[in-house]
Amino acid sequence: MAVRYSGRFSPGGPGRDDAADTAGTALRRTTGRRLRRLTVFHLVSLLFVLSAFSGPRSGLVPDLAALALLGASGWLTRQGLLAEAAYAERSVARRPAIPRKAFAAVLTGAALVLGGMVPGEGPLVPLALGLAGAVLHLLAFGPDPMRDKGMEGVDAYQQDRVARVVDEAERLLADMTAVAGRLTDRDVAARIDGFVAAARRMCRTVEEDPRDLAAARKWLVVYVSGARDATVKFADLWSRSRDQTARTDYLSLLDDLETNFAARTTALLQDDRTDLDVEISVLRDRLKRDGVPTDPNGS
Repeated sequence: MAVRYSGRFSPGGPGRDDAADTAGTALRRTTGRRLRRLTVFHLVSLLFVLSAFSGPRSGLVPDLAALALLGASGWLTRQGLLAEAAYAERSVARRPAIPRKAFAAVLTGAALVLGGMVPGEGPLVPLALGLAGAVLHLLAFGPDPMRDKGMEGVDAYQQDRVARVVDEAERLLADMTAVAGRLTDRDVAARIDGFVAAARRMCRTVEEDPRDLAAARKWLVVYVSGARDATVKFADLWSRSRDQTARTDYLSLLDDLETNFAARTTALLQDDRTDLDVEISVLRDRLKRDGVPTDPNGS
């Protein structure tokens, strides 16, 4: 069965990648703004604490319940925004399995209904308030990604295999980034970030063409895991002793890893280019045998 791979050198690939990069950058910026809005959301939700302990005793339980719902909503919103950022980072990605921000909007609406209930009053005003809150939540934080990206025509089984490897590599790289954020040595942190960027370029390359997985699996599983372990051990040692020899050895390891990951990624792309050249050559031979001219001038 013929399978189309949406790689860098597929027909229309560069244009599609450039557009995806531009869209991804815009979405990452939007996600950053929404994360800042979430801080305001948490601060506003604390108003229910004041209402719970300053109003009549009958409103204590509803206000505290509303506060709990808003806390859950804030947590879900944050997870949804992080999932959206990860989705934006990749040129090939599945939509989040759980629409976290949509559920968060429902919880926000429910919280406002509870908080707006007044003894002896009807439910119309609280329901309207809850509906408005849910809509405003969606407007402020946006909907969840609702469709897969860059997977049209890609073999689902192959893509699932790639996703498992890449997800594990991304988890290990996130651990390294977290360690880098705790280091007081900015040069070391910058070198860690450089290796992480090189490894993620390989992840993106494999996602674009699942056929590269066999050649990249050891790099993304074994070497990334080893780099994460070495980073954690170096950070522990550096925090205790400031051992300059260990620092030099660790930086040398990062240099070797970054150089080799970059070279391997380039080799994967060159293999894709070679595959395309072979396909074009075979097609031209077939056209010649069928008597179809392949010269642009018609000769």
